[in-house]
Amino acid sequence: MFRKLLKTHRGQRGITGLETAIILIAFVVVAAVFAYTALSAGLFSTQKGQEAVYSGLREAQSSLELRGGVIATAGTAGAEDTGTVKQISFTVSNVLGGEPIDFTAPTANSSDTGVSEAGSSNVLVINYVDDNQTVNDLYWTVTKLGNDDGDNLLEDQEKFKVTIGNTTDGGTLLNALDPDLTANQEFSLVLQTPIGAILEIERTTPPYIDTIMNLR
Repeated sequence: MFRKLLKTHRGQRGITGLETAIILIAFVVVAAVFAYTALSAGLFSTQKGQEAVYSGLREAQSSLELRGGVIATAGTAGAEDTGTVKQISFTVSNVLGGEPIDFTAPTANSSDTGVSEAGSSNVLVINYVDDNQTVNDLYWTVTKLGNDDGDNLLEDQEKFKVTIGNTTDGGTLLNALDPDLTANQEFSLVLQTPIGAILEIERTTPPYIDTIMNLR
């Protein structure tokens, strides 16, 4: 009987301590690789989250805020069938005392079309929208009010007055719009900055176009 059992188990051997150690080391290495991968992914996700937060904060700090009323000047005073608007002006400042915004004015179109010259160096773009049309990159000028350090950057504690439809060069809204902006009409002015959320100014003209109007 003993000889039969000996023949049955001949060629079989138990797992040695060295083999056990090798298997254990392999498990440890695999676990370390997975742990490093998970840690790297977590750090990457955290970094991307921080970048998103900082980017959002930068955009919020680079946005514009309307200060005061929106003033419209008539091309022709009158009711809906005769009254027209040729110029709109408003004052803006920097929200939250954020990043400076470049207000380098566009180049006037030589044909007095009321839009900026092609290739103009302005980075602030103003678009007009109503139920009948969309006009991109209107021509505008800027007047610096109060505290001003002399450059074209709108910075903390500064206020810039923007005028669309300059009466001396570049053309007015009467040149840029077709049909004209008249009485009882809703419209929007969309200010797009290089960095930051847009500022959209929505107004409705009154039933009668006066020479000077505050569009509240």
